[in-house]
Amino acid sequence: MQPLNPEFIRRGLDAAIEQAEKSWREGGIPIGSSLLDANGKVVAAGHNMRVQNGDPTAHAEVSCVRNAGRRRDWRSLALVSTLSPCPMCSGTAILFKVPRVVIGEHRTYMGAEGWMRANGIDLTVVDDTRCIALMERLQREKPDLWAEDIGE
Repeated sequence: MQPLNPEFIRRGLDAAIEQAEKSWREGGIPIGSSLLDANGKVVAAGHNMRVQNGDPTAHAEVSCVRNAGRRRDWRSLALVSTLSPCPMCSGTAILFKVPRVVIGEHRTYMGAEGWMRANGIDLTVVDDTRCIALMERLQREKPDLWAEDIGE
């Protein structure tokens, strides 16, 4: 698989970060996600809505996939997330056979990256300082909310 070009990654990550910041402003968890088509067009975006909706399954990637609606082109899309996807969100990418996942950062939390790779998903970890700062702020300012989000 060809490496993603930097502009493609930037476009997807900027959209995901915008969503993460929106969630934080709403009092939620600052994790965002976007879906891009093969041309790098953002076709959907979403953010963690657990707090806002009282829905424990409303993680950013799941919200993004819900916002994408019914599609037949999952195998040509790339999922971008500000944070390494948890097992539920990784399972969503695996279920829909999304071939690429771009991860903003995995220093503050390492999701199910091995499981995605084992299922043929190409991962790109960006190690973006904006994504790291969002999660460090959450962990510092709202540690109980973060613990709840990851099931602790």
